[in-house]
Amino acid sequence: MKVDILLGLQWGDEGKGKIVDVLTPQYNVVARFQGGPNAGHTLEFEGKKYVLRSVPSGIFQGNNINIIGNGVVLDPALFKVEIEALEASGHSLTKRLLISKKAHLILPTHRFLDSCYESQKGDAKIGTTGKGIGPTYTDKVNRSGLRVGDLLDNFDEKYTEVKARHLQILQQYKYDASALPAVEKEWFDSLTKLKEFEFIDSEHYINTAIKSDKKILAEGAQGTMLDIDFGSYPFVTSSNTISAGACIGLGIAPQKIGEVYGIFKAYCTRVGSGPFPTELFDEDGNSLRDLGFEYGSVTGRPRRCGWIDLVALRYAIMIDGVTQLIMTKSDVLDTFDTIKACVAYDCDGITVKDLPFSLSETLKPMYKEFKGWKTDMTKMQKEEEFPQAFKEYIDFLEEELQVPIKVVSLGPDREQTIIRK
Repeated sequence: MKVDILLGLQWGDEGKGKIVDVLTPQYNVVARFQGGPNAGHTLEFEGKKYVLRSVPSGIFQGNNINIIGNGVVLDPALFKVEIEALEASGHSLTKRLLISKKAHLILPTHRFLDSCYESQKGDAKIGTTGKGIGPTYTDKVNRSGLRVGDLLDNFDEKYTEVKARHLQILQQYKYDASALPAVEKEWFDSLTKLKEFEFIDSEHYINTAIKSDKKILAEGAQGTMLDIDFGSYPFVTSSNTISAGACIGLGIAPQKIGEVYGIFKAYCTRVGSGPFPTELFDEDGNSLRDLGFEYGSVTGRPRRCGWIDLVALRYAIMIDGVTQLIMTKSDVLDTFDTIKACVAYDCDGITVKDLPFSLSETLKPMYKEFKGWKTDMTKMQKEEEFPQAFKEYIDFLEEELQVPIKVVSLGPDREQTIIRK
């Protein structure tokens, strides 16, 4: 049995959580392979709204197993808050959620380092959420991090050593860490909740499941354009968000990969700093934000909005090896008279169709315009109900992207999902 991968193709916030939830009944195991609690997946069903930070989005349906993989960085304090909220809503997780021993821990001092480093960047700020994700991945690569498995063996001594090193760095920057004791207490108190869950050698678990013909879905966080290697560097996240990241973040051999589901919005958004060629600063941009409720599910920050960027999307599809496309938030465009799609960039008079090394401000999007469908699609139940203008938009996208759009989402609820023939 192969492992299917589901990931975002833009700058994150594509609606991955909802789609994982929709697909979950088809799988025995759902495993998150990278990212930290800055990546919130929002799900809505049965009149309720849930925001997941670290827990895989397959937790709500059936009796499948969910795994937090080794590529994830985990904050026990935020994990405790997340778990208790889910438990309060009637979801019992301890028997269905497993945690990799090799997942790295976000320590209290990592949060302070995150804010400290960001404050030093001046006008070049990345737009970090301050959750400590970047410094945790830095320690991982620097071979000085602590992992979930370390909680089982002489953890206090290991923690004290890492904390001393972090404090020395903060002192060098003259950063105020006086709030650390309170943050630290909350963090250590949360370990009791974390230890209610089983810590596993996730790479062995997943490969045994593969050999046992279990169906596995690997769930990514953020989006391809935030990948540490292939995204809009340096305005990226600190992990590999692309499909290859699933191999690293779960211990899966490349030949074990099956379908790659690529999710994209019918338009485009971005949170934080960094280049965004199709960003809109006009009434259309404001309308996209308001109609799409484009605010961070974890931070509440307003998202930057723009028309769909097919140059970046083609690049993401190539890098990820996408086999099926899923388009979300199509309904947000229901009221627009005109809809645009960026098909190329104008770079000093030269037409560019391949994503360049630098997305500089000199790049100007070249648009193809479409007549809006001016139809409320949120109640539609089948593809045949789509307005003709929307069908033409889908046909155009499939021609440009050379990958079939198999699923169309028409709202936040799991029922507002059309599987195309």
